[in-house]
Amino acid sequence: MMHRLRIKIDLLRLILVIAVAAGLLVFGSVFYASSQVQKTQLIETTLENNYNYAKKLASSTDEFLRAAQQQMATTAKVVAKDYTNIRFLEIEAERLRVQADSFNSVVFVSADGRIVMTSPQNKDLIGEQAKSQEIQEALRQRHPMISQPTLSTLGNLVIYLSYPIVSDQGEYLGLVGGTLYLRTTGALHRLLGEHYYRDGSSLYVVTKNKQLIYHPDPQKIGVFTTNSVLAEMTPTGSDTVTRVNSSGQTMLAGYALIEASGWVVVAQRPLAAAIEPLDGLMQRVMLKTLPLGVLILILVWWGARKIATPLHLLADNARNMDAVGTELKIKQVRSWYFESYELKKALLFGMGLFKRSIDKLNKDVKTDPLTGLHNRRSLDAELTHFEISQTPFSVVSIDIDHFKHINDTYGHNVGDLVLKGLASLMQECSRVSDLACRVGGEEFLMLLPETDLDKAQQIAERLRTEVASTPMPHGGVITISLGVASWPSGGLSIADVLKHADEMLYQAKHAGRNRVEAYQP
Repeated sequence: MMHRLRIKIDLLRLILVIAVAAGLLVFGSVFYASSQVQKTQLIETTLENNYNYAKKLASSTDEFLRAAQQQMATTAKVVAKDYTNIRFLEIEAERLRVQADSFNSVVFVSADGRIVMTSPQNKDLIGEQAKSQEIQEALRQRHPMISQPTLSTLGNLVIYLSYPIVSDQGEYLGLVGGTLYLRTTGALHRLLGEHYYRDGSSLYVVTKNKQLIYHPDPQKIGVFTTNSVLAEMTPTGSDTVTRVNSSGQTMLAGYALIEASGWVVVAQRPLAAAIEPLDGLMQRVMLKTLPLGVLILILVWWGARKIATPLHLLADNARNMDAVGTELKIKQVRSWYFESYELKKALLFGMGLFKRSIDKLNKDVKTDPLTGLHNRRSLDAELTHFEISQTPFSVVSIDIDHFKHINDTYGHNVGDLVLKGLASLMQECSRVSDLACRVGGEEFLMLLPETDLDKAQQIAERLRTEVASTPMPHGGVITISLGVASWPSGGLSIADVLKHADEMLYQAKHAGRNRVEAYQP
Protein backbone atom coordinates (compact mmCIF):
# COMPACT_ATOMS: atom_id res chain seq x y z
CA MET A 1 0.00 0.00 0.00
CA MET A 2 2.85 2.36 0.86
CA HIS A 3 4.47 1.42 -2.43
CA ARG A 4 1.33 2.33 -4.35
CA LEU A 5 1.09 5.63 -2.44
CA ARG A 6 4.70 6.49 -3.30
CA ILE A 7 4.03 5.76 -6.98
CA LYS A 8 0.94 7.99 -6.89
CA ILE A 9 2.86 10.89 -5.32
CA ASP A 10 5.69 10.54 -7.85
CA LEU A 11 3.18 10.63 -10.70
CA LEU A 12 1.60 13.82 -9.41
CA ARG A 13 4.97 15.49 -9.03
CA LEU A 14 5.91 14.42 -12.53
CA ILE A 15 2.68 15.91 -13.89
CA LEU A 16 3.35 19.15 -12.04
CA VAL A 17 6.90 19.35 -13.37
CA ILE A 18 5.72 18.76 -16.93
CA ALA A 19 2.94 21.35 -16.60
CA VAL A 20 5.29 23.98 -15.20
CA ALA A 21 7.97 23.28 -17.81
CA ALA A 22 5.42 23.44 -20.63
CA GLY A 23 4.01 26.72 -19.35
CA LEU A 24 7.44 28.30 -19.09
CA LEU A 25 8.36 27.06 -22.55
CA VAL A 26 5.21 28.50 -24.10
CA PHE A 27 5.47 31.79 -22.25
CA GLY A 28 9.17 32.08 -23.04
CA SER A 29 8.70 31.43 -26.74
CA VAL A 30 5.86 33.95 -26.92
CA PHE A 31 7.87 36.58 -25.07
CA TYR A 32 10.93 35.99 -27.22
CA ALA A 33 8.95 36.12 -30.47
CA SER A 34 7.11 39.25 -29.34
CA SER A 35 10.38 40.88 -28.32
CA GLN A 36 12.02 40.18 -31.66
CA VAL A 37 9.01 41.41 -33.63
CA GLN A 38 8.81 44.60 -31.59
CA LYS A 39 12.56 45.21 -31.88
CA THR A 40 12.44 44.87 -35.66
CA GLN A 41 9.44 47.16 -35.91
CA LEU A 42 10.98 49.80 -33.64
CA ILE A 43 14.12 49.83 -35.79
CA GLU A 44 12.13 50.06 -39.03
CA THR A 45 9.94 52.82 -37.61
CA THR A 46 12.97 54.80 -36.45
CA LEU A 47 14.66 54.45 -39.84
CA GLU A 48 11.46 55.53 -41.59
CA ASN A 49 11.00 58.53 -39.26
CA ASN A 50 14.61 59.65 -39.76
CA TYR A 51 14.26 59.23 -43.52
CA ASN A 52 11.07 61.32 -43.61
CA TYR A 53 12.63 63.96 -41.36
CA ALA A 54 15.76 64.23 -43.50
CA LYS A 55 13.69 64.28 -46.69
CA LYS A 56 11.42 67.03 -45.40
CA LEU A 57 14.36 69.18 -44.26
CA ALA A 58 16.15 68.58 -47.56
CA SER A 59 13.02 69.70 -49.40
CA SER A 60 12.77 72.85 -47.24
CA THR A 61 16.44 73.69 -47.79
CA ASP A 62 16.11 73.07 -51.52
CA GLU A 63 13.12 75.41 -51.66
CA PHE A 64 15.07 78.02 -49.69
CA LEU A 65 18.05 77.92 -52.06
CA ARG A 66 15.86 78.04 -55.15
CA ALA A 67 13.88 80.93 -53.68
CA ALA A 68 17.14 82.76 -52.92
CA GLN A 69 18.28 82.30 -56.51
CA GLN A 70 14.91 83.48 -57.75
CA GLN A 71 15.27 86.64 -55.63
CA MET A 72 18.65 87.19 -57.24
CA ALA A 73 17.19 86.59 -60.70
CA THR A 74 14.55 89.26 -60.09
CA THR A 75 17.16 91.71 -58.81
CA ALA A 76 19.44 90.98 -61.78
CA LYS A 77 16.62 91.72 -64.20
CA VAL A 78 15.78 94.99 -62.42
CA VAL A 79 19.34 96.39 -62.18
CA ALA A 80 20.20 95.38 -65.75
CA LYS A 81 18.12 98.33 -66.94
CA ASP A 82 20.42 100.88 -65.23
CA TYR A 83 23.57 99.11 -64.07
CA THR A 84 25.65 102.28 -64.08
CA ASN A 85 23.39 104.07 -61.57
CA ILE A 86 25.32 103.67 -58.29
CA ARG A 87 22.51 105.03 -56.10
CA PHE A 88 20.05 102.64 -57.76
CA LEU A 89 22.42 99.72 -57.13
CA GLU A 90 22.85 100.75 -53.50
CA ILE A 91 19.08 100.69 -52.96
CA GLU A 92 18.65 97.33 -54.73
CA ALA A 93 21.54 95.72 -52.83
CA GLU A 94 20.07 96.82 -49.51
CA ARG A 95 16.58 95.71 -50.54
CA LEU A 96 17.77 92.27 -51.61
CA ARG A 97 19.64 91.72 -48.35
CA VAL A 98 16.99 93.08 -45.98
CA GLN A 99 13.67 92.29 -47.64
CA ALA A 100 13.69 88.48 -47.47
CA ASP A 101 16.46 88.16 -44.84
CA SER A 102 18.01 85.37 -46.92
CA PHE A 103 21.55 86.72 -47.32
CA ASN A 104 24.11 87.93 -44.81
CA SER A 105 25.64 90.19 -47.45
CA VAL A 106 25.04 91.18 -51.09
CA VAL A 107 27.51 92.34 -53.76
CA PHE A 108 27.25 93.65 -57.33
CA VAL A 109 30.28 92.89 -59.53
CA SER A 110 30.97 94.26 -63.00
CA ALA A 111 31.87 92.09 -65.99
CA ASP A 112 35.57 92.94 -65.57
CA GLY A 113 35.55 91.78 -61.92
CA ARG A 114 35.29 95.12 -60.10
CA ILE A 115 33.05 95.41 -57.01
CA VAL A 116 30.34 97.95 -57.88
CA MET A 117 28.25 97.94 -54.68
CA THR A 118 27.92 95.98 -51.43
CA SER A 119 25.36 95.59 -48.67
CA PRO A 120 26.16 96.22 -45.90
CA GLN A 121 28.02 98.97 -47.70
CA ASN A 122 31.82 98.85 -47.55
CA LYS A 123 33.27 101.86 -49.34
CA ASP A 124 36.78 100.41 -49.09
CA LEU A 125 35.76 97.52 -51.34
CA ILE A 126 33.80 99.48 -53.96
CA GLY A 127 35.85 99.82 -57.11
CA GLU A 128 38.31 97.13 -56.03
CA GLN A 129 38.95 93.97 -58.01
CA ALA A 130 37.04 91.00 -56.55
CA LYS A 131 39.57 88.49 -55.23
CA SER A 132 37.18 85.70 -54.34
CA GLN A 133 37.77 82.57 -56.42
CA GLU A 134 34.04 81.87 -56.29
CA ILE A 135 33.23 85.26 -57.84
CA GLN A 136 35.93 84.81 -60.47
CA GLU A 137 34.55 81.39 -61.36
CA ALA A 138 31.01 82.79 -61.57
CA LEU A 139 32.26 85.56 -63.91
CA ARG A 140 33.82 82.94 -66.16
CA GLN A 141 30.83 80.58 -66.14
CA ARG A 142 28.19 83.33 -66.51
CA HIS A 143 25.36 81.20 -65.11
CA PRO A 144 23.72 80.81 -61.67
CA MET A 145 26.00 79.09 -59.15
CA ILE A 146 26.04 77.80 -55.59
CA SER A 147 29.60 77.52 -54.30
CA GLN A 148 31.19 75.02 -51.98
CA PRO A 149 31.83 76.32 -48.41
CA THR A 150 34.81 78.66 -48.28
CA LEU A 151 36.53 80.91 -45.76
CA SER A 152 35.84 84.61 -46.41
CA THR A 153 38.37 87.43 -46.01
CA LEU A 154 36.75 88.22 -42.63
CA GLY A 155 37.19 84.64 -41.41
CA ASN A 156 33.59 83.53 -41.83
CA LEU A 157 32.71 80.14 -43.34
CA VAL A 158 30.32 81.11 -46.13
CA ILE A 159 28.53 79.84 -49.20
CA TYR A 160 28.25 82.12 -52.24
CA LEU A 161 25.17 82.27 -54.45
CA SER A 162 25.42 84.24 -57.68
CA TYR A 163 23.29 85.14 -60.67
CA PRO A 164 24.41 86.76 -63.97
CA ILE A 165 23.23 90.25 -64.93
CA VAL A 166 22.44 90.53 -68.66
CA SER A 167 21.02 93.56 -70.46
CA ASP A 168 17.96 93.42 -72.73
CA GLN A 169 20.38 93.40 -75.67
CA GLY A 170 22.11 90.28 -74.34
CA GLU A 171 25.23 92.04 -73.06
CA TYR A 172 26.82 90.46 -69.99
CA LEU A 173 27.10 93.22 -67.37
CA GLY A 174 28.36 91.26 -64.36
CA LEU A 175 26.70 89.43 -61.50
CA VAL A 176 24.83 89.80 -58.25
CA GLY A 177 26.14 87.64 -55.41
CA GLY A 178 24.98 86.80 -51.91
CA THR A 179 26.64 85.12 -48.94
CA LEU A 180 25.15 82.67 -46.45
CA TYR A 181 27.09 82.34 -43.18
CA LEU A 182 27.34 78.81 -41.78
CA ARG A 183 28.80 79.37 -38.33
CA THR A 184 26.83 82.44 -37.33
CA THR A 185 23.20 83.48 -37.35
CA GLY A 186 21.71 83.57 -40.82
CA ALA A 187 18.71 82.29 -42.75
CA LEU A 188 20.36 79.02 -43.78
CA HIS A 189 21.77 78.44 -40.29
CA ARG A 190 18.33 79.03 -38.77
CA LEU A 191 16.67 76.67 -41.23
CA LEU A 192 19.08 73.86 -40.41
CA GLY A 193 19.64 74.65 -36.75
CA GLU A 194 16.13 75.08 -35.29
CA HIS A 195 15.69 71.42 -34.38
CA TYR A 196 15.56 69.66 -31.05
CA TYR A 197 17.90 66.81 -30.21
CA ARG A 198 17.49 64.25 -27.46
CA ASP A 199 18.64 60.74 -26.53
CA GLY A 200 21.69 61.10 -28.77
CA SER A 201 19.74 61.88 -31.95
CA SER A 202 21.40 64.36 -34.29
CA LEU A 203 21.18 65.98 -37.70
CA TYR A 204 23.96 67.19 -39.94
CA VAL A 205 24.45 68.36 -43.53
CA VAL A 206 27.47 67.41 -45.65
CA THR A 207 28.58 68.44 -49.15
CA LYS A 208 29.49 66.11 -52.00
CA ASN A 209 33.18 66.48 -51.14
CA LYS A 210 32.39 65.38 -47.52
CA GLN A 211 32.63 68.80 -45.87
CA LEU A 212 30.24 69.42 -42.98
CA ILE A 213 28.22 72.62 -43.45
CA TYR A 214 25.90 72.04 -40.50
CA HIS A 215 26.44 70.02 -37.32
CA PRO A 216 25.05 70.32 -33.75
CA ASP A 217 28.67 70.83 -32.66
CA PRO A 218 29.69 74.23 -34.17
CA GLN A 219 33.36 73.21 -34.00
CA LYS A 220 32.76 70.55 -36.65
CA ILE A 221 31.22 72.92 -39.21
CA GLY A 222 33.63 73.22 -42.13
CA VAL A 223 35.50 70.02 -41.20
CA PHE A 224 35.97 67.30 -43.81
CA THR A 225 34.63 63.94 -42.67
CA THR A 226 35.03 60.29 -43.68
CA ASN A 227 31.28 59.83 -43.53
CA SER A 228 30.12 56.29 -44.34
CA VAL A 229 26.63 57.46 -45.31
CA LEU A 230 28.00 59.10 -48.45
CA ALA A 231 29.82 55.89 -49.37
CA GLU A 232 26.58 53.89 -49.15
CA MET A 233 24.37 56.48 -50.85
CA THR A 234 21.91 55.10 -53.40
CA PRO A 235 21.52 56.65 -56.89
CA THR A 236 18.31 58.37 -55.74
CA GLY A 237 20.20 60.21 -53.01
CA SER A 238 17.58 59.32 -50.37
CA ASP A 239 17.36 56.16 -48.25
CA THR A 240 18.03 54.66 -44.83
CA VAL A 241 21.22 53.08 -43.51
CA THR A 242 22.49 51.50 -40.29
CA ARG A 243 26.02 52.67 -39.52
CA VAL A 244 28.60 52.86 -36.73
CA ASN A 245 29.72 56.42 -35.91
CA SER A 246 33.14 57.62 -34.82
CA SER A 247 32.26 56.92 -31.16
CA GLY A 248 31.45 53.28 -31.88
CA GLN A 249 27.67 53.76 -31.56
CA THR A 250 25.34 51.96 -33.95
CA MET A 251 23.18 54.67 -35.53
CA LEU A 252 19.91 54.37 -37.46
CA ALA A 253 20.16 57.03 -40.15
CA GLY A 254 17.95 58.43 -42.87
CA TYR A 255 19.39 60.73 -45.50
CA ALA A 256 18.10 62.85 -48.36
CA LEU A 257 19.71 64.85 -51.20
CA ILE A 258 19.25 68.62 -51.56
CA GLU A 259 18.99 68.74 -55.34
CA ALA A 260 19.74 72.44 -55.79
CA SER A 261 23.18 72.16 -54.17
CA GLY A 262 24.06 68.46 -54.07
CA TRP A 263 24.32 68.49 -50.26
CA VAL A 264 23.04 65.61 -48.16
CA VAL A 265 20.91 65.92 -45.01
CA VAL A 266 21.43 63.08 -42.50
CA ALA A 267 19.11 62.47 -39.51
CA GLN A 268 20.22 59.71 -37.14
CA ARG A 269 19.32 58.13 -33.81
CA PRO A 270 21.27 55.64 -31.68
CA LEU A 271 20.05 52.05 -31.96
CA ALA A 272 20.08 51.77 -28.16
CA ALA A 273 17.70 54.73 -27.83
CA ALA A 274 15.38 53.37 -30.53
CA ILE A 275 14.86 50.01 -28.82
CA GLU A 276 14.89 51.35 -25.25
CA PRO A 277 11.03 51.18 -24.91
CA LEU A 278 11.16 47.43 -25.61
CA ASP A 279 12.14 46.46 -22.06
CA GLY A 280 9.26 48.37 -20.51
CA LEU A 281 6.78 46.93 -22.99
CA MET A 282 7.83 43.34 -22.32
CA GLN A 283 7.76 43.93 -18.55
CA ARG A 284 4.15 45.10 -18.80
CA VAL A 285 3.20 42.03 -20.82
CA MET A 286 4.89 39.79 -18.25
CA LEU A 287 3.12 41.48 -15.34
CA LYS A 288 -0.22 40.96 -17.05
CA THR A 289 0.41 37.28 -17.77
CA LEU A 290 2.10 36.37 -14.49
CA PRO A 291 -1.13 36.09 -12.43
CA LEU A 292 -2.59 33.85 -15.08
CA GLY A 293 0.47 31.60 -14.94
CA VAL A 294 0.19 31.31 -11.17
CA LEU A 295 -3.49 30.42 -11.46
CA ILE A 296 -2.73 27.74 -14.03
CA LEU A 297 -0.08 26.21 -11.75
CA ILE A 298 -2.49 26.02 -8.79
CA LEU A 299 -5.23 24.48 -10.90
CA VAL A 300 -2.84 21.90 -12.34
CA TRP A 301 -1.70 20.86 -8.85
CA TRP A 302 -5.26 20.67 -7.52
CA GLY A 303 -6.59 18.71 -10.48
CA ALA A 304 -3.65 16.29 -10.43
CA ARG A 305 -4.50 15.23 -6.87
CA LYS A 306 -8.05 14.35 -7.82
CA ILE A 307 -7.51 12.52 -11.04
CA ALA A 308 -4.49 12.01 -13.28
CA THR A 309 -5.90 11.30 -16.69
CA PRO A 310 -7.57 14.64 -17.65
CA LEU A 311 -4.74 16.53 -15.98
CA HIS A 312 -2.16 14.58 -17.94
CA LEU A 313 -3.97 15.43 -21.18
CA LEU A 314 -4.13 19.09 -20.32
CA ALA A 315 -0.46 19.20 -19.28
CA ASP A 316 0.56 17.39 -22.41
CA ASN A 317 -1.27 19.93 -24.54
CA ALA A 318 0.15 22.80 -22.50
CA ARG A 319 3.65 21.78 -23.60
CA ASN A 320 2.56 22.35 -27.20
CA MET A 321 0.41 25.39 -26.68
CA ASP A 322 1.96 27.15 -29.67
CA ALA A 323 1.20 24.25 -32.04
CA VAL A 324 -1.61 24.36 -34.62
CA GLY A 325 -4.83 22.75 -33.36
CA THR A 326 -3.84 22.76 -29.67
CA GLU A 327 -6.80 24.91 -28.68
CA LEU A 328 -9.22 22.44 -30.29
CA LYS A 329 -7.58 19.49 -28.49
CA ILE A 330 -7.94 21.21 -25.13
CA LYS A 331 -11.61 21.84 -25.80
CA GLN A 332 -12.10 18.13 -26.51
CA VAL A 333 -10.67 16.99 -23.13
CA ARG A 334 -13.47 15.44 -21.00
CA SER A 335 -13.29 17.58 -17.89
CA TRP A 336 -16.16 16.00 -16.03
CA TYR A 337 -15.19 17.36 -12.61
CA PHE A 338 -14.97 20.95 -11.44
CA GLU A 339 -11.19 21.27 -10.93
CA SER A 340 -10.32 19.84 -14.34
CA TYR A 341 -12.95 22.04 -15.99
CA GLU A 342 -11.51 25.22 -14.41
CA LEU A 343 -7.99 24.33 -15.53
CA LYS A 344 -9.21 23.71 -19.03
CA LYS A 345 -11.01 27.05 -19.06
CA ALA A 346 -7.90 28.81 -17.67
CA LEU A 347 -5.69 27.34 -20.38
CA LEU A 348 -8.08 28.47 -23.10
CA PHE A 349 -8.32 31.89 -21.48
CA GLY A 350 -4.53 32.13 -21.42
CA MET A 351 -4.25 31.27 -25.10
CA GLY A 352 -6.92 33.83 -25.88
CA LEU A 353 -5.12 36.46 -23.84
CA PHE A 354 -1.87 35.79 -25.70
CA LYS A 355 -3.66 35.98 -29.03
CA ARG A 356 -5.31 39.24 -28.04
CA SER A 357 -1.98 40.60 -26.81
CA ILE A 358 -0.31 39.75 -30.11
CA ASP A 359 -3.27 41.17 -32.04
CA LYS A 360 -3.05 44.37 -30.00
CA LEU A 361 0.69 44.62 -30.63
CA ASN A 362 0.09 44.17 -34.36
CA LYS A 363 -2.65 46.78 -34.27
CA ASP A 364 -0.40 49.24 -32.39
CA VAL A 365 2.31 48.74 -35.01
CA LYS A 366 -0.12 49.60 -37.81
CA THR A 367 -1.90 52.49 -36.04
CA ASP A 368 -0.85 56.05 -35.31
CA PRO A 369 -0.88 56.31 -31.46
CA LEU A 370 -2.07 59.94 -31.37
CA THR A 371 -4.96 59.97 -33.86
CA GLY A 372 -5.91 56.31 -34.09
CA LEU A 373 -5.60 56.46 -37.88
CA HIS A 374 -3.63 53.96 -39.92
CA ASN A 375 0.10 54.63 -40.22
CA ARG A 376 2.52 54.28 -43.12
CA ARG A 377 2.96 50.56 -42.52
CA SER A 378 -0.79 49.97 -43.04
CA LEU A 379 -0.68 52.24 -46.08
CA ASP A 380 2.18 50.28 -47.66
CA ALA A 381 0.43 46.96 -47.03
CA GLU A 382 -2.80 48.22 -48.62
CA LEU A 383 -0.97 49.63 -51.63
CA THR A 384 0.81 46.31 -52.13
CA HIS A 385 -2.56 44.53 -52.02
CA PHE A 386 -4.02 46.97 -54.56
CA GLU A 387 -1.05 46.47 -56.87
CA ILE A 388 -1.24 42.66 -56.70
CA SER A 389 -5.03 42.59 -57.16
CA GLN A 390 -4.92 45.41 -59.74
CA THR A 391 -7.52 47.33 -57.74
CA PRO A 392 -7.95 50.90 -59.06
CA PHE A 393 -7.86 53.62 -56.41
CA SER A 394 -7.44 57.31 -55.77
CA VAL A 395 -5.23 58.94 -53.16
CA VAL A 396 -5.84 62.25 -51.37
CA SER A 397 -2.76 63.86 -49.80
CA ILE A 398 -3.68 66.29 -46.98
CA ASP A 399 -1.69 68.89 -45.04
CA ILE A 400 -2.88 71.34 -42.36
CA ASP A 401 -2.30 74.96 -43.38
CA HIS A 402 -0.10 76.98 -41.00
CA PHE A 403 -0.01 74.19 -38.42
CA LYS A 404 3.30 75.45 -37.03
CA HIS A 405 1.51 78.69 -36.12
CA ILE A 406 -1.01 76.73 -34.03
CA ASN A 407 1.78 74.90 -32.17
CA ASP A 408 3.76 78.10 -31.64
CA THR A 409 0.68 80.06 -30.47
CA TYR A 410 -1.27 77.54 -28.40
CA GLY A 411 1.29 74.86 -27.62
CA HIS A 412 1.82 71.30 -28.75
CA ASN A 413 -0.96 69.95 -26.53
CA VAL A 414 -3.53 72.00 -28.43
CA GLY A 415 -1.77 71.06 -31.68
CA ASP A 416 -2.26 67.39 -30.82
CA LEU A 417 -5.97 68.02 -30.18
CA VAL A 418 -6.23 69.71 -33.59
CA LEU A 419 -4.61 66.66 -35.21
CA LYS A 420 -7.13 64.42 -33.45
CA GLY A 421 -9.97 66.69 -34.57
CA LEU A 422 -8.88 66.47 -38.21
CA ALA A 423 -8.52 62.68 -37.88
CA SER A 424 -12.11 62.47 -36.58
CA LEU A 425 -13.41 64.52 -39.51
CA MET A 426 -11.47 62.32 -41.95
CA GLN A 427 -13.10 59.23 -40.48
CA GLU A 428 -16.54 60.83 -40.70
CA CYS A 429 -15.99 61.66 -44.37
CA SER A 430 -14.59 58.19 -45.15
CA ARG A 431 -16.46 55.18 -46.41
CA VAL A 432 -16.08 51.73 -44.85
CA SER A 433 -13.65 50.67 -47.58
CA ASP A 434 -11.50 53.82 -47.38
CA LEU A 435 -8.19 53.98 -45.51
CA ALA A 436 -7.47 57.16 -43.52
CA CYS A 437 -3.78 57.52 -42.58
CA ARG A 438 -1.45 59.85 -40.75
CA VAL A 439 1.92 59.77 -42.55
CA GLY A 440 3.76 62.64 -40.86
CA GLY A 441 3.46 65.48 -38.35
CA GLU A 442 0.53 67.37 -39.89
CA GLU A 443 0.45 65.29 -43.06
CA PHE A 444 -2.43 62.92 -43.69
CA LEU A 445 -3.56 60.71 -46.56
CA MET A 446 -6.77 59.01 -47.67
CA LEU A 447 -6.76 55.89 -49.84
CA LEU A 448 -10.01 55.48 -51.80
CA PRO A 449 -10.36 52.05 -53.49
CA GLU A 450 -12.53 51.68 -56.60
CA THR A 451 -12.77 55.48 -56.84
CA ASP A 452 -12.07 57.52 -59.97
CA LEU A 453 -10.51 60.99 -60.02
CA ASP A 454 -13.81 62.93 -60.21
CA LYS A 455 -15.34 61.11 -57.26
CA ALA A 456 -12.10 61.49 -55.27
CA GLN A 457 -12.17 65.26 -55.92
CA GLN A 458 -15.73 65.38 -54.57
CA ILE A 459 -14.71 63.50 -51.41
CA ALA A 460 -11.68 65.75 -50.96
CA GLU A 461 -13.79 68.89 -51.44
CA ARG A 462 -16.37 67.63 -48.96
CA LEU A 463 -13.62 67.04 -46.38
CA ARG A 464 -12.06 70.44 -47.06
CA THR A 465 -15.44 72.17 -46.57
CA GLU A 466 -16.20 70.20 -43.41
CA VAL A 467 -12.82 71.05 -41.87
CA ALA A 468 -13.07 74.74 -42.76
CA SER A 469 -16.48 74.99 -41.03
CA THR A 470 -15.75 72.95 -37.89
CA PRO A 471 -14.40 74.73 -34.76
CA MET A 472 -11.22 73.21 -33.37
CA PRO A 473 -9.97 72.97 -29.73
CA HIS A 474 -8.05 76.25 -29.96
CA GLY A 475 -11.33 78.13 -30.51
CA GLY A 476 -11.00 78.74 -34.22
CA VAL A 477 -11.07 76.81 -37.44
CA ILE A 478 -8.29 75.40 -39.54
CA THR A 479 -7.95 74.91 -43.26
CA ILE A 480 -6.31 72.13 -45.20
CA SER A 481 -4.73 71.81 -48.62
CA LEU A 482 -5.35 68.64 -50.60
CA GLY A 483 -3.77 66.92 -53.62
CA VAL A 484 -5.57 64.16 -55.55
CA ALA A 485 -4.28 61.54 -57.99
CA SER A 486 -5.61 58.23 -59.31
CA TRP A 487 -4.21 54.82 -60.31
CA PRO A 488 -3.97 53.33 -62.86
CA SER A 489 -3.39 56.42 -64.95
CA GLY A 490 -1.32 56.61 -68.12
CA GLY A 491 0.99 53.75 -67.14
CA LEU A 492 2.12 55.48 -63.94
CA SER A 493 3.45 53.39 -61.08
CA ILE A 494 1.88 53.58 -57.62
CA ALA A 495 4.94 55.49 -56.39
CA ASP A 496 4.42 58.03 -59.19
CA VAL A 497 0.75 58.44 -58.23
CA LEU A 498 1.69 59.14 -54.60
CA LYS A 499 4.32 61.58 -55.80
CA HIS A 500 1.81 63.38 -58.03
CA ALA A 501 -0.65 63.61 -55.14
CA ASP A 502 2.06 65.29 -53.05
CA GLU A 503 2.90 67.61 -55.95
CA MET A 504 -0.77 68.57 -56.21
CA LEU A 505 -0.78 69.22 -52.46
CA TYR A 506 2.16 71.60 -52.78
CA GLN A 507 0.47 73.17 -55.81
CA ALA A 508 -2.58 73.78 -53.62
CA LYS A 509 -0.29 75.33 -51.01
CA HIS A 510 1.35 77.63 -53.53
CA ALA A 511 -2.04 78.55 -55.02
CA GLY A 512 -3.24 80.01 -51.75
CA ARG A 513 -4.04 76.98 -49.51
CA ASN A 514 -7.50 75.77 -48.43
CA ARG A 515 -8.11 74.18 -51.82
CA VAL A 516 -8.09 70.90 -53.73
CA GLU A 517 -5.81 70.27 -56.71
CA ALA A 518 -6.05 67.11 -58.82
CA TYR A 519 -3.44 65.57 -61.11
CA GLN A 520 -4.65 65.39 -64.70
CA PRO A 521 -2.39 63.08 -66.78
